[in-house]
This record gives sequence, structure tokens and C-alpha cells, in this order.
Amino acid sequence: MKTTLLETLWRADRVLAGAVALVALAAGGIAGATIVYDPHTEKPAIVEAAAAAVPAPVPSSVDALIAADPALVELVAEHKCLSEALYFEARGEGAKGQVAVAQVIFQRLRNKHYPNSICGVVYQGQHSKDGCQFSFACGKKKAVVRDEKQWNNAQMLAARILTTGVRMDDLTSRATHFHAISVSPEWADHLVKTIQIGNHIFYRDPPLSRKS
Repeated sequence: MKTTLLETLWRADRVLAGAVALVALAAGGIAGATIVYDPHTEKPAIVEAAAAAVPAPVPSSVDALIAADPALVELVAEHKCLSEALYFEARGEGAKGQVAVAQVIFQRLRNKHYPNSICGVVYQGQHSKDGCQFSFACGKKKAVVRDEKQWNNAQMLAARILTTGVRMDDLTSRATHFHAISVSPEWADHLVKTIQIGNHIFYRDPPLSRKS
């Protein structure tokens, strides 16, 4: 059975620590360092942040809390990847539209045909000739955050999702794909349309045909 990061993290001794770390990150960032995802290794790492990129500092105790636990380091990396997906894919769609995108990511986490981490799902195909699953990850130019308010909102929503502060009702009927209404990808013809939320249309895999 496929095991996801979230299934391994949420033991009682880490729920509070994870919530504190993510809310602190979303509210003010990690002082002195940032957690990044390396798609070549699918492993998060702590790297020194450029001085201009370091947001308002948070208490050093939070830094120490995260650095002392590899699982929390990974959780912060997953938070960053989820925040990026919410921001770049659905920042204009409101909380409901962003939660729907998050549900697609989590639905893929449950599927053995996709990576077993949020970062793995979001950046799948980034260095493949087949292209990315999420368009922002494969743009000719690196995606850049230009709306600080929307970015902060995405980070906070991602933190609430990961700390179970947001109910993840099945808005999309188990969708594993979505696209903007402005495009008509070929793959959509092979999937089952489930719902349109805002400017996105969601799909799930067709049911498996039964052998006679």
C-alpha cells in the first residue's frame, strides 16, 4: 500500500509542532534560511536565503524546532510546494477554487501512478520530455510571485490545509486533473468531467472496464 508523507507525519507528538511551524512560516517566514525542493532528488533541503528574499523573522525557537526534526523540514518543504500550486494555479479563484486544486494534489497522492509527496506531485515531469502536470512548473521563465497579498493568502491556506484547519470535503468528486476553461487539452477527452469551479474544469479517471 502506498504511504504518503502526511500519513507518516501526523503522530500526536508532531501535530502541534507542525502546526506551529507552518503557521509561523506562513505568517512571517523562516529566519535565515528557506526550505527548497530539488526535483532531481525529490528531497527537501535547507539552503541559505538571499538577504532580500528573507521575510520578517520568526522566533528562533521555531527555526530550532524545524531544524531539529527532519520530518518537520520535509513538512515545511511540502507546505512551500502546496503554496506554490495554490498561488500559481488558482490565486484568482478564491479559497474554494484553491482548495479544489489542493484536492487534486491529494487525490494524486492516493494514486499509485503518481509520486507520494506533494512536491513530487506538483513538480512531476519538470525535467521530462513529456512536460509538467502543473503548467507553472514548466514555463519558459521561472514562475515568480508578484502579488504578495495573494502569496501570503496561499501560504496561510496551505498551512491550514496541512494542519487540518480546513475541511477537505470532496468538492471535485475525486478529480485527478483540471484545466482552465480557456484551453482544451487533448487528454480531457479521455477522462470523466466532474465539475467546474470558477475558471477550472475538473476530471477524474474513467472507471475500469470489467473483464467478461
